[in-house]
Amino acid sequence: MAHPIAVAFIHGIGRTEPGYSVPMQRAIQRAFDERTADPATPALVFEEINWSAALQNREDLLYDRLEESGKLGWGKLRHFMVDFAADAIAYQPAPSDRSAYDAVHLEVAHSLGRLAERAGPRAPLCVIAHSLGTVIASNYLYDLAKKRKSFASPEVRSAVGRAPIERGETLTLLYTLGSPIALWSLRYPKFGQPIPFPPRRLVRHHPDLAARWINVYDPDDVIGYPLKELNASYRRAVTEDRPVSAGSLWTGWTPLSHTGYWSNERLAASIAADLAASYQQASAISPPHERPAPRPLLRQA
Repeated sequence: MAHPIAVAFIHGIGRTEPGYSVPMQRAIQRAFDERTADPATPALVFEEINWSAALQNREDLLYDRLEESGKLGWGKLRHFMVDFAADAIAYQPAPSDRSAYDAVHLEVAHSLGRLAERAGPRAPLCVIAHSLGTVIASNYLYDLAKKRKSFASPEVRSAVGRAPIERGETLTLLYTLGSPIALWSLRYPKFGQPIPFPPRRLVRHHPDLAARWINVYDPDDVIGYPLKELNASYRRAVTEDRPVSAGSLWTGWTPLSHTGYWSNERLAASIAADLAASYQQASAISPPHERPAPRPLLRQA
């Protein structure tokens, strides 16, 4: 019997409500069931990482204070900018304050802890991240791999459990959707370094698994970019830069395609194919009491 696969979703910029990944969850589950021998066996454990609440209160307070002047036009567009652009700005740690960065990473740590309880401490991990969520995933996994404890608050360090999945050691599949990591790379000499991928300890937990980092971007999405051409390190770490048409019939040829990845059934089917392959390769190495019956997280829209 193969080991359950843990699937974590990380949303991008903007005000996001729980359930944002439900369309993709359902599409992945359908395509996965078609590829596995026993679709009745629960094999995928879904978990949403909802980090926007960590920043939303201060963004609402900022907008309220700015609006008090009564002299600003384009109110709805300005509110959009506070919700969207402010996420990216606030997330960056400052030398004197990193509270927003740590608050976001605390949400990631808690979510991976829940996955460890539900899927098992050594479950192969698939991370599906979108937009700014790809930067958050990259930073979080990089800090874990490099053990940069001096860069994390005591609260975040204490929230990271001892289970291999919580430490990023079982990361098998990484999907970055509409990622601005290429733009973030301007902050570093020679465009920076990617996360160590595959994780060095993956082979210890699942020696037969083939790890894949698929960077998905729509050529019309002005926020998402390829990664392999940044430098030699990204060329080695990223398995594939995959162009797709992410939007709908009306938005797929415009920059609004950036919002279409979560509902793209063709993309979900390709992710399900990789998940099915990992499920068939993985060994059930954890004893039964460490692997509680997984419960897919399918919220009502």
